[in-house]
Amino acid sequence: MTDFDIECTACPRLADFLADNRQQYPDYHGLPVAPFGDENPDVLIVGLAPGMHGANATGRPFTGDYAGVLLYETLYKTGFSNQPTSDHVEDGLELMNCRITNAVKCLPPQNKPTGAEINQCNAFLKFELESLESKRLLVALGSIAHNAILKALGQKLSAYKFGHAVEHQLPGGFTLIDSYHCSRYNTQTKRLTTEMFEQVFERARELVG
Repeated sequence: MTDFDIECTACPRLADFLADNRQQYPDYHGLPVAPFGDENPDVLIVGLAPGMHGANATGRPFTGDYAGVLLYETLYKTGFSNQPTSDHVEDGLELMNCRITNAVKCLPPQNKPTGAEINQCNAFLKFELESLESKRLLVALGSIAHNAILKALGQKLSAYKFGHAVEHQLPGGFTLIDSYHCSRYNTQTKRLTTEMFEQVFERARELVG
């Protein structure tokens, strides 16, 4: 098992991209982004990867980018955070009984990690999943996160089909709820509405009490 490593450079393409990014944006975090939230949560939310001007800039998942607007509003509405916005790492935001991580901890070019990069980073996610001590409820934001969770748990991808608001009972006492990713594209095209997204986290709240 492997814990988060802010100095990880195991993926050459991502390491080079971050190095270039630090040159272009010297005030940005520009490194792998650590998970954020409760150290022993009942709910672990798994996203895709840091966004260029969001987590890559601020150093906190979904903070300062478009996708984070809907996510943090929803977490606040469903009682998983103390405030509805997430602008920077010193804004006072706290998560309650949940934690946010990503399938890939480094910013990928065009927001598209390769399969090899997802697999390389999977050891970190495996460690996070195996470290959960309580109810082990997982929320996957998008199909890549869904597949990364299954890989980390050693499950066949074909056995659990991704679908919005679909629940899966996984070995080891895990429950997985899928959601479309709260990306700008998905929300602007109405593939994902606010109501659809809130439904997922209302169900999560129901399951953990």
